[in-house]
Amino acid sequence: MASNIIKPLVTEKMTEAGEKFNRYGFLVNPKATKHEIRREIQALYDVEVERVHTMNYIGRKVTRYTKSNVLTGRKPSYKKAIITLKEGHTIDLFANI
Repeated sequence: MASNIIKPLVTEKMTEAGEKFNRYGFLVNPKATKHEIRREIQALYDVEVERVHTMNYIGRKVTRYTKSNVLTGRKPSYKKAIITLKEGHTIDLFANI
């Protein structure tokens, strides 16, 4: 079975949320449920997950003007999960670098 977790979100905002509120962000499979995401995070990182919030983002329309014509398209849609861990648990996303 394929993994539901695509990659962790490493941004300034998510890094700060991890330090202050023990929250971590991940891009996940759009068909993944909260229970599947919770089980997979607990198995991958050996932590206790307290709460899972998910957000579906619809790809936005983009337009680019070139010399000859106008090109239009869409950015890809994706699903984001914000994981809140129980007190005393942390995830070190930079351990494998």
